[in-house]
Amino acid sequence: MKEMTVNMLHVLSAIGKLEPVNGITISKQFGFSKGNVSKITKRLAEKQIIILEYIPDNKKEILFRTTSLGKEINTLHQALHTQIDIGVNQFLQRYNDDELRFLVNVFHETLQASWFPMESNEDSQALSKSKPKSIIGADPDKATVPNEMNEVIEILNKLDSRNLKKAKAILSTVFFSVYED
Repeated sequence: MKEMTVNMLHVLSAIGKLEPVNGITISKQFGFSKGNVSKITKRLAEKQIIILEYIPDNKKEILFRTTSLGKEINTLHQALHTQIDIGVNQFLQRYNDDELRFLVNVFHETLQASWFPMESNEDSQALSKSKPKSIIGADPDKATVPNEMNEVIEILNKLDSRNLKKAKAILSTVFFSVYED
């Protein structure tokens, strides 16, 4: 597992859920490019984590199946996701419904935001001096941003662009992915 990348684990998971499956289906259903699927499945096959099945009379289409090692790694990967889900749920128990709605709104807006300011320098300065947005439905003059939100903003402000991208991906996965029980 030490040599497995996150993308390798997710392609393996896709194969495990849909096997036998071809690369185009993995690409379409899970949002990976066809090139990435091809590279990743080649690496997984080299490590004997998946096997390739060729369809008779069809030289182009290849189906993928997990090996016993692939099934074991996939089971560990799913257990890891379960542990993460438990940890996230325990963490989120600290917050009431209004705070969670606010966080979801902020994270959703963060995913939509451009981190490259397009406005003039004067506009940027005016924005930086403006009041922070209040919780949805609250009177903007009376509501304040919770301390937890200020802490989150401080943490995000300390991140470099690479780690900010990771934070964005994590937030997207945790708050906007649909999980099946």
